[in-house]
Amino acid sequence: MKMKANIVVVGSINQDIVVRSPKLPVKGETVLGEDYFMVPGGKGANQAVAASRLGTNVAMIGCLGKDVFGEQMLQHLKAEGIDTSHITMLADHATGIALIPVTSSGDNFIVVSPGANMQLKASHIEQGEDVIKNAHAMLVQLEIPLDAVRAALAIAKKHDVLTILNPAPAVQLSDDIYALTDIITPNETEGNQLVAGDAEKGLDADEIITKLIAMGVGNVLLTRGGDGTAFREPQGIREFPAYKVDVVDTTAAGDACNAALAVALAEERSFGEAVAFATKAAALTVTKRGAQSSLPSRDEVDRFVGS
Repeated sequence: MKMKANIVVVGSINQDIVVRSPKLPVKGETVLGEDYFMVPGGKGANQAVAASRLGTNVAMIGCLGKDVFGEQMLQHLKAEGIDTSHITMLADHATGIALIPVTSSGDNFIVVSPGANMQLKASHIEQGEDVIKNAHAMLVQLEIPLDAVRAALAIAKKHDVLTILNPAPAVQLSDDIYALTDIITPNETEGNQLVAGDAEKGLDADEIITKLIAMGVGNVLLTRGGDGTAFREPQGIREFPAYKVDVVDTTAAGDACNAALAVALAEERSFGEAVAFATKAAALTVTKRGAQSSLPSRDEVDRFVGS
């Protein structure tokens, strides 16, 4: 008999097409790339795979197209040990894809064609209520419709399940979504967009975290790339430095961080301990290329000693 999921992930499932590029193009520019490869992706699927590799039971709720990419993604998630019984296959929509140029220094941008992901409805979430109510934590992102995000958060809160919202890509959110969120995990760009409506506003970590908590969330994990993370403790804002590693590709660093945070909190670690664990997972992820192909195992994270 399948064990109950410790973590439920509600989100996107994509086929990622990654191109190595000498630089990221600017408006109107064509850049001659190098090799390319296709790997499973989507923030939801990335976080589900990351959590499973970190040693917990994971169930996923999402939508795929009934096409070649969709069948490949479904079989891949099953092979990663994820409960896929609440993934819906849609005959009239294509599986989502993401186009990702990546430079030799690890910088990237991502263009997503969401396809079937945008057909995830509140009714799909409601059909998965049993698996949500028995979980310790639920992860959700914003590559799916906001109605599905709201439904997922509401069902989890109804059953006292820890809710973690990764607000990527950042959009303006309603007050009820903030109120249903125990932990929100933006990067600095997303944090500025959420609280100021301007991704380039330049607010510091203290301002972003303070404003988001005033908007109704329980806590904030603000990810800051090479500068580490910041979050609130009873005595004030705490900054946690990043581990120094050789960066190859930053594509799935945020997904690894979110998954590891959820795993550690489901294991009833303190928030500070969970952040340390998540920071290690993110550091290991950027040392390899690709999205899910770069996600570390539990043994790798436990053995990692960084500077």
